[in-house]
Amino acid sequence: MSEWFVYQGSGRPDPARIDRLPEPPPWRAFDAPVVSYDVPVLDSATRRRLGTGTAPLPIQDPDTLELVNAALYLRRPLLVTGEPGVGKSTLAHSVAYELGLGRVLEWPIVSRSELRDGLYTYDAIGRLQDAQLRRAAETRTPASGPESEDIGRYIRLGPLGTALLAAERPRVLLIDELDKSDIDLPNDLLNVLEEGRFAIPELERIADRTPVVRVLTDDGRKVEVTQGQVCCRAFPFVVMTSNREREFPAPLLRRCIPLDLKAPRDERLAALVQAHFGQDAYEANHDIVDHFTEAEADGALRPTDQLLNAIFLAQHAARDPARREEISELLMQPLDRGPR
Repeated sequence: MSEWFVYQGSGRPDPARIDRLPEPPPWRAFDAPVVSYDVPVLDSATRRRLGTGTAPLPIQDPDTLELVNAALYLRRPLLVTGEPGVGKSTLAHSVAYELGLGRVLEWPIVSRSELRDGLYTYDAIGRLQDAQLRRAAETRTPASGPESEDIGRYIRLGPLGTALLAAERPRVLLIDELDKSDIDLPNDLLNVLEEGRFAIPELERIADRTPVVRVLTDDGRKVEVTQGQVCCRAFPFVVMTSNREREFPAPLLRRCIPLDLKAPRDERLAALVQAHFGQDAYEANHDIVDHFTEAEADGALRPTDQLLNAIFLAQHAARDPARREEISELLMQPLDRGPR
């Protein structure tokens, strides 16, 4: 194992390793004052993806480890491409789990996603309705008070906005399936990812009267925003995934570390099965695993969750070898062909 690796892909939690990162390059250094808030350490989404309760997590190949660590050192986003089901999203959870970086902040992209969706939301209608209810409950219209008295209740930072808070340790942000976005979103991301900051206009307008406002984070915690600006200190570890459904603009690619993730095979596949079903599961289900890996010979695409589904069902519903083969044949249909 290379000595410079911070993330080792071992599946064993070692939060102290993140402190071994050197200072960022001068062009990626951010110095905002630290914002203190509680970070959830582990959530059910990570447990579901990694199977952390039964066995060590899947190892990564050397090329993957080098590129992940390069992204950590250079404070650059990691653009992960690959076929569906190869573990692109799981990689973000693996890094967060091993380095103790808290709950993964997830931003699933759809065709309607806009940059502001990832930064923050402002419920102006809810605020207006609450103000009308308060006035109706009083005998007279109250005098105007500090605007921040209630505005913070209606602003919530999105996953990208929360990742850019000035925390001492980086958060992990997963921007999932960026290739499904509108054509403008990748370009809109450029400035935020480069500068590590963004403004909340609703708070900037009242900054001269109320410079500090408490708002909700994507984790549901309260955090202070000063002068209507969110600025990072430790740049987050950003994983952007793509199923190769479109090309990205050159300026975005230039600012990312590219990683083409291959389907897990051999040791990685064995570790994946053991992580979810226990140490002896790989050998006990070798017939199903062999059926799964035959896809490479005929060029069919099969995501790994089909293998996990087949093993689970075979363990509980099909102990007869003939039935096990039928179930694996039924559940592991290639992505590019329908049922035969």
